[in-house]
Amino acid sequence: MPGALYYLPFGKVAEGKVGHGGTCIKYSMNGLHALVVTVLLVAGLWHHGSFQGAAISSRVPQLVTASTAVALVLSIAVYLRSFTVLPQQLVNYGTKGNFLQEFALGREMDPSVGKVDLKQFMMVRIGFIGWTLVDISYLLAEIETKGWPTVPLLMVVTFHLVYILDFLIDEDTVLPTKEYTEDGIGFLMILGEYIWIPFYSSMPIYFLLHRPTQISPLSAVLICLMFAFGFVTYYMSNEQKSEFRKNPNNPSLAHLETIASPSGKKLLVSGWFGWVRHPNYLGDIMMTLAWCLPCGFTSFLPYLPALQCTNLLRLRAAEIEEACRKRHREAWQEYCRRVPYQLVPYVY
Repeated sequence: MPGALYYLPFGKVAEGKVGHGGTCIKYSMNGLHALVVTVLLVAGLWHHGSFQGAAISSRVPQLVTASTAVALVLSIAVYLRSFTVLPQQLVNYGTKGNFLQEFALGREMDPSVGKVDLKQFMMVRIGFIGWTLVDISYLLAEIETKGWPTVPLLMVVTFHLVYILDFLIDEDTVLPTKEYTEDGIGFLMILGEYIWIPFYSSMPIYFLLHRPTQISPLSAVLICLMFAFGFVTYYMSNEQKSEFRKNPNNPSLAHLETIASPSGKKLLVSGWFGWVRHPNYLGDIMMTLAWCLPCGFTSFLPYLPALQCTNLLRLRAAEIEEACRKRHREAWQEYCRRVPYQLVPYVY
């Protein structure tokens, strides 16, 4: 069904990077429409008694095992397919014949089947829409058992849906990212979209479903404020970066201070990026921590997504900084002098 929904006649068509044929790769930006159709279908089936949330929540180990098997089969298929394409369609790792590296990270950069771009399909249709379905299934299982969800569980589901909807509304903002422009699609990426995003990200809800907690109204308000601040930081900094990347001479950005780079581009040194060098990552970390906090402190398990997110973004920030150091040279050194903190002001 996710593949069929890719062909929905809704949403815009966005252009990504220039492909091997010299033309821009086009992507269907109808992930939000596909999500709405999928959720309405699940809601209808649940209302008529044809689906129960417990069918998912009680079979998580089996579903994870099955999803891992599917991811492995797809990874093998994508790997074998990569031997049928032109050399310029492959990722250059600098070392040839390294099977483990090429299988894990992927050989082909932009595989597609018909109109369906496999990288976008895995990330959006399987990853984020799958995450939504798992969350909703847990929520329905809670309603089936208790008649109404607890406040902590409802908070986490709401936080997740806000995050997912924002991603799908601005789906085209991921097209310039390294994952789309440089990386291949291999076992690790496919496994992440089938397992990591839908099941691992929903771990706090799964925890609350089996070990419900209660939080005070004050705690709930403070956690909501933390999520809201993280979301605003994440959203506004991404919007500022996206607008500046599209048109550095945009009049709405004229008040922002910049540093000229030897690469011919400019670096923002004020606004959100004058606060910390990766404000979007800071916002992401704050949101992830906020949707773990309603679980309380009786176990470290629901905090694993926040720890993983923090470490992943820390490593990604270091990778980006190394690339920027080579590309912008002394301009990047000046930027780091002006904005000394990577992720957390006055801390890191």
